[in-house]
Amino acid sequence: MNIYNPIDLLFGGMEKLGPGGNVHTLHLLRLLPKQQFRVIVDAGCGVGRQTMVLAKELGTLVHAVDSHEAFLNDLTQRAKEARIEHLVQTHCIDMKDIPDVFQHIDLLWSEGAAYNIGFSNALTIWASAINPDGFAVVSELSWLREQVPNAVREFFQSGYPDMQSIQQNLAVAENAGYRVLTTYTLPKEAWVEGYYDVLEPRAKALIDHPDSSVRDFAVETVKEIEIFRCSEDSYGYVFYVLQRT
Repeated sequence: MNIYNPIDLLFGGMEKLGPGGNVHTLHLLRLLPKQQFRVIVDAGCGVGRQTMVLAKELGTLVHAVDSHEAFLNDLTQRAKEARIEHLVQTHCIDMKDIPDVFQHIDLLWSEGAAYNIGFSNALTIWASAINPDGFAVVSELSWLREQVPNAVREFFQSGYPDMQSIQQNLAVAENAGYRVLTTYTLPKEAWVEGYYDVLEPRAKALIDHPDSSVRDFAVETVKEIEIFRCSEDSYGYVFYVLQRT
């Protein structure tokens, strides 16, 4: 019996596992008031596109955390090819266990991953591991306006019912022990270039796959991309640039 992993089939070999790009990672990094950090953790790093940007730009070891080993293996290979393997250390652990491994983080980075354990939960858990005056740069899917097309609202009622507005997330961050320095919303093209434009044909090719879990994952992915197209800019990925109080 064949065991198919829908995640590996859909995302295997992709450089981007979510919206964003190197230019956005660098922009956010340069918004921070300092650029020297001893302990850097990339939480939910995936295949580590942004991990490598941080490592190259800062010239400091980045601890890359993810629970999917295949993604970490991919990152290790990419870091070797870029000759920065000495600047990337992978850890196959759950994001919620970060405080068990790291107690003195100067910079915690997380792109498109915090929702896996809940944005509020993630910020609260990670706060215990971040040094006073240390930084967290965390992106979160957020409502951008009050008027939301019905199809979009319905999709996220099942897909991500906990999605909040930017104002609500700012309050969440402050309650979790952070000062909000700024926010940054990814532009629409950051969803398409190198992500949806690669993902969509892959997903469509898997809709008739013999394995039902693969088919379901592919159908859901195609639906997600259709929802994005009709969203009227009602939601997006917002980066919350935070300093631990």
